[in-house]
Amino acid sequence: MSTFQSERFQWRETYFVLFESSRRPTLEQVKQTLAALPGHFQITDVLADEEGRFESLTVLSPDDFAALDVSYLAGDEVVEQCAALAEEFKPSESVDSAKLARLVGLDARFDVMHFEQLVDTPSEEESDEMLDPSTLLIVLDALIELTGGVGVDPQSGSLL
Repeated sequence: MSTFQSERFQWRETYFVLFESSRRPTLEQVKQTLAALPGHFQITDVLADEEGRFESLTVLSPDDFAALDVSYLAGDEVVEQCAALAEEFKPSESVDSAKLARLVGLDARFDVMHFEQLVDTPSEEESDEMLDPSTLLIVLDALIELTGGVGVDPQSGSLL
């Protein structure tokens, strides 16, 4: 079940990890990578294709009041997105030119959807204080390293 369907969670943002489809990991590789991370993560709703390659999973982090839905996508849509990002980001001091150059030709991505766990009617200020981005950042870094990919924060327009 997608975290979008749960009343316990609210979607906050989506990040991308862009990489070459030839570097697509198996579900077992992703699970082992995430299991080795610091923190108390629960991995649920795991899916692989018929060859055991990663399709999707959910990472729960009750301590951070967070959840992540991670899913795989490849093909023309990703190639077009990478070309558009390469055009949009244009080289500048704030953009890593090596990462920018790598975008061209990438044809696969992980969508990493970040969710906040809702609790009984806290104020908006209290809610922002409870959501800890640690889970998101730790998992993103691990997926970038696993795939040799490039992370993208589309909200801030930055490459990770």
